[in-house]
Amino acid sequence: MFTSQQFNSFSLGSRPAVTRVLASAMNAVDAGAAVRNYLRENPLPSSKRVFAFGLGKAACAMTSALADSTELLESLVVTKHASLLDFERVAVIEGNHPVPGLGSVNAGDAALKFVSQLTRDDLLVCQISGGGSALMTAPRIPLEDLQSLTSALLACGARIDEINTLRRHLDQLKGGGLARASNGAQIVSLILSDVVNDSIEAIASGPTAPDPTTNADALSIIEKYALKDKIPAAVISSLHETPKPDDPIFERVQNKIIASNSIALRAAQAQAQAEGFETKILRADLQGEASLVGCEMVARLRESIQRMPRPFCLLAGGETTVTLKGKGKGGRNQELALGAVDALAGLESVMLVTLATDGEDGPTDAAGAVVTGESAQRTKKLGMSVPAYLSRNDAYVFFDALDDLIRIGPSGTNVNDLVLCFAF
Repeated sequence: MFTSQQFNSFSLGSRPAVTRVLASAMNAVDAGAAVRNYLRENPLPSSKRVFAFGLGKAACAMTSALADSTELLESLVVTKHASLLDFERVAVIEGNHPVPGLGSVNAGDAALKFVSQLTRDDLLVCQISGGGSALMTAPRIPLEDLQSLTSALLACGARIDEINTLRRHLDQLKGGGLARASNGAQIVSLILSDVVNDSIEAIASGPTAPDPTTNADALSIIEKYALKDKIPAAVISSLHETPKPDDPIFERVQNKIIASNSIALRAAQAQAQAEGFETKILRADLQGEASLVGCEMVARLRESIQRMPRPFCLLAGGETTVTLKGKGKGGRNQELALGAVDALAGLESVMLVTLATDGEDGPTDAAGAVVTGESAQRTKKLGMSVPAYLSRNDAYVFFDALDDLIRIGPSGTNVNDLVLCFAF
């Protein structure tokens, strides 16, 4: 369970109500609790042999919770940060993220071998969460080509659903591939959603879900970002069609979303109301260039100051993107916060907080950052320029200097990002 004390930064130091709101959001989407709550009300189908497959950043916590209530014959877990699982016959593999590597290929090989032993009489319970697309792969192209494609997509600001569309059409396990390889076994997938609109095929690239997209859709993404001459030729020649919703392999597959960004937002809203804030959830489908979304959130805050009584809290969730222009350090949450610094300058008693619910924003040890109306002034005293840091995508270094990074460590869950704006 998260506590308010885990959310430390200079600006949060005098706002314990804010940290309690953040902790409530995180605890509402605790991965293990989500599995236990679902199984309490939805018993699994009966089967003599039950296997468990965990995939994603929350796989350890989810599979452990499953093992507490279900006798498992054998389990395989693919995750980013392995933790000790205290039940028998379980193998844990660490893949690579956000760019797949040899660990991811080893995980894909292990997954194919694991499901090859199943029969129609068996039950496979999958625990799927965000990050799985990179952590496990059985690519139809050389690994180095897949790495080049992934890096190019991340650098150009492609949305995660677009990235995962290409991944599905280049992999043996994604886009229903795991279900297809399971020899007709009955499958129940318990899913933590980390994608906008909870599209099941996009979460970990949908290993047990039908894929509504086609090769033509994959090609259109390459064209949209003008990547044809920047990626290996094997990418286009190796695209393959995936199983569609009417494919018979899904007749014995159940995909159930058990936690999502909306749940985290509602929990944050409830806690904010308990703390005395007027609240409004703006949206759970934030997308777009992170720094611009930061400005847009501040614009909504400024408008609300004219209409809503203080104290109030505006809440939003989703997943923005960053188009890389420099070689700095950061992530989309930190970039969003950096984009809000100058827009928020001069406003009194306000705060914008960004948070990656998995605890890891980009390739950093921070989950997000905090901005107040005084951040710009503090920045100038340090001789720092917001546009300069934005130009090189260096939000981590910027907020580290202000002591306003949020560091909570890997959270064990993953339901996308949260943005909260407070007026006190």
